[in-house]
Amino acid sequence: MNAVFKPFERELATFTEEDYSSLKPLVLEQNIPSLQQKIKEGSLSYEKLTLFYLYRIRKFESDTTLYLNSIIALNPDVLKEARKKDKAPKAGIDDYSLFGMPILLKDNINTKGMPTTAGAIALANNNNTEDAFIVQKLKANGALILGKVNLSEWAYFFCSGCPVGYSAVGGQTLNPYGRKIFETGGSSSGSGVSVAANFAVAAVGTETSGSITSPSSQNSVVGLKPTVGVLSRTGIVPISSTLDTPGPMTKNVLDNAIFLKAMLGYDANDAASKQKKIQPLQKRFDLSIKGKRLGVLKSLLSNSMYKATVDQLKNAGAEIIEIAPPNLRLTGFISILNIDMKYDLPNYLKNNADTTVTLGDIDEIRKFNSQDSLLRMPYNQELFDGILKDSTTLEDLTVIKKNLHKQASNYLGALQSQNLSSILSINNYHSGIAAAANYPTLTVPMGYKNSGEPMSLTFIGSPFSAPELLEVGAAFEQLTKVRKSPENYN
Repeated sequence: MNAVFKPFERELATFTEEDYSSLKPLVLEQNIPSLQQKIKEGSLSYEKLTLFYLYRIRKFESDTTLYLNSIIALNPDVLKEARKKDKAPKAGIDDYSLFGMPILLKDNINTKGMPTTAGAIALANNNNTEDAFIVQKLKANGALILGKVNLSEWAYFFCSGCPVGYSAVGGQTLNPYGRKIFETGGSSSGSGVSVAANFAVAAVGTETSGSITSPSSQNSVVGLKPTVGVLSRTGIVPISSTLDTPGPMTKNVLDNAIFLKAMLGYDANDAASKQKKIQPLQKRFDLSIKGKRLGVLKSLLSNSMYKATVDQLKNAGAEIIEIAPPNLRLTGFISILNIDMKYDLPNYLKNNADTTVTLGDIDEIRKFNSQDSLLRMPYNQELFDGILKDSTTLEDLTVIKKNLHKQASNYLGALQSQNLSSILSINNYHSGIAAAANYPTLTVPMGYKNSGEPMSLTFIGSPFSAPELLEVGAAFEQLTKVRKSPENYN
């Protein structure tokens, strides 16, 4: 871990614990507009903000009792880039922008000047890539790429029964709300953990089915999984071109909206990319929950926290519509992942990986891993084995996708038939159904179990309804104000 701090040795040597402590009230748990205002006032700078996060990461990740093992790489040029941002005229900087904000990226997102490993030894030398499309957009909007975070290896489509948050490159990431007690969620484990621990302003995750929603829930952060096509996937190590999407993970809903806006853009190289499907995101949310029509799943009302939250929403003026869709088995879902990855990963390796990466497909990676199983696949690689065993044809796959989309859309049909703004779920309970229907989800902290483990309310919306989800999510956040930072990381 010490090696990643080498580029910052000189600056960190003169940044004291007193400096760090004096900046804590200005930075910790602050939203983006608040940080931008403090920078304009002169009490903070982009360089100081970046140095604060570097110091904080080193402070906790080098502590044997508090480390979270969330960081894989840091951008060696980030302080230099922050100094450049400080030279920009402050008057022209929008408070509601990512300009100068240090953010972290899941390590399956190509980033120039840093490795992109997907947590796999097979991609350890994947160093010289171009920026993924969303990274280009982030940089164009002034964001500072602070570094790369750990993930469940190959976005958790590699080993069976292995712990979430583990990768051969990054090791085991831990949950700040309960180290070695609570799971981190996955596969965007490092993204959720690093945001919860205030290691950056925000982080990017990716989701196929639950991989943003799960770690956001487990780490009490706000996570948005947009409709596929809203954000580009070019330059991201894939599982499934049918289901994959990146998404923002933040400490609050406002930052999530700001972050989403900075990544928007049509990508001609992504067949799913849509033009102008998202309405402009407003700087000010309507924070009233009154009159919002919310679908409540009867099957979840036995959960006491969900029931109490629904009652709170009702008392605040929301219209609660109880729904009971029939049970749905996502038959064939695994084949979408298997067959898509069989074709999509070789396409990434050919067109988006470093030319020094010589492995070209799933079978070659399997054989490579088998040469040193203790290092490269200490649990197993059963899901990769399953990809090669799956005999589903492309014709069969088309039928499976169509059927699953129809079934999942029917399951969530009350959104249209009952004119609902969203359906309320818990954590990632319905992520697979939302993925199959290509419906967006937003997870927002709902509270904590008696054990201290976080729980979240997940809003499921109609396709391309991210702005509406963010608005109702912001109203819920304002009403409840339950999120608290992990106590050992204040």
